[in-house]
Amino acid sequence: MTHAVLVDAARTASGRGKPGGALSGVHPVDLLAEVLEALVARTGVDPAVIDDVIVGCVSQAGEQTGNLARQAVLAAGFPESVPGTTVDRQCGSSQQAVTFAAQGVLAGAYDVVVAAGVESMSRVPMFSSTMGKDIYGERITKRYPLGLIPQGYAAELLAARWKVTREEMDEYAARSHRLAAEAMEQGLFDRDIVPVPIIDADGNPGAHVTDETVRPGTTAESLAELRPAFVDNAVAARYPEIDWRITPGNSSPLTDGASAVLIMSGERATELGLTPRARFVSFGLAAADPEIMFTAPIPATRQALARAGLDMDDIDAYEVNEAFAPVPLVWAREVGADLARLNPRGGAIALGHALGSTGTRLLGTLVTHLESTGGRYGLQTVCEAGGLANALVIERL
Repeated sequence: MTHAVLVDAARTASGRGKPGGALSGVHPVDLLAEVLEALVARTGVDPAVIDDVIVGCVSQAGEQTGNLARQAVLAAGFPESVPGTTVDRQCGSSQQAVTFAAQGVLAGAYDVVVAAGVESMSRVPMFSSTMGKDIYGERITKRYPLGLIPQGYAAELLAARWKVTREEMDEYAARSHRLAAEAMEQGLFDRDIVPVPIIDADGNPGAHVTDETVRPGTTAESLAELRPAFVDNAVAARYPEIDWRITPGNSSPLTDGASAVLIMSGERATELGLTPRARFVSFGLAAADPEIMFTAPIPATRQALARAGLDMDDIDAYEVNEAFAPVPLVWAREVGADLARLNPRGGAIALGHALGSTGTRLLGTLVTHLESTGGRYGLQTVCEAGGLANALVIERL
């Protein structure tokens, strides 16, 4: 039986996704090219053998248009014969890239493939591709006469309906920063991080190697002082249960970043003399209420577990994207997860959520955690706009 295996993973350190952020001076094509180049250099794989490069990117506007994947392949110095394609499943775009890549290997369509993601939220701000545009049309408007609400309000709705308190969310957010800071101090991210050449604020050349979005010393008490970010009287009238609990502190920050993983068949890895780090066990894909938006990771998780023949007790660690604090908290309640195994090195609230890059970033973090702790199975899932979610299960090798 053919197995799809992960050979290696690489990522940039996160940068604040606004002007002046550490990576804001780097074009997104160049940012991803740094990671692609490092991935093949680390493994010794001849890029000419890569069958495809599948890249997740959400805001495909401005500098992130024109099939960014192909541009990054060329910028990385890969042979012109290497293809590339860009996919968009919103926040799970690079996790979808992983799924397409691994499924292609399992189907025999690929032998060697790269799944990757990139987002420069400083250079291509969120909603750049949709702002001021009618993205729904008449039929969706007819089906949902009240319209679909933006993600911040959906997070408020999720917290209200599942009765997740402000205190719970702030405590969880502080935990994310604490765990990420501890992991950084112990060098647990060092294997994955690719140095990115930058020019600092003083005009000096250097390399960005430290996650800029992590705030050591963050406490629930300090987060409690922040004001809610999405207060809106019209939304409050429509959803009286909302009492405004989502703040910048219990949400993921705007982030710049890129990440990539090298995937191939087990047979090809043997031929190339490579030692796989993990194998892909199963995948899940689900859709749910597009208004509340963030519940689909629950059925996606159950689907992935059922296909793997496993249950939550079998999973040693889970990476659940922290778009907003209530997302992993509600997920954990519904699937019966052990919070001690949830995002054990911190999550997107601390490490950032460079939209298109998040899925492959999570995967690298999950694999290195399993390796350092001796865990066998890992699960990751990402909520996606429109009420979608991807999930997958891996086994450390």
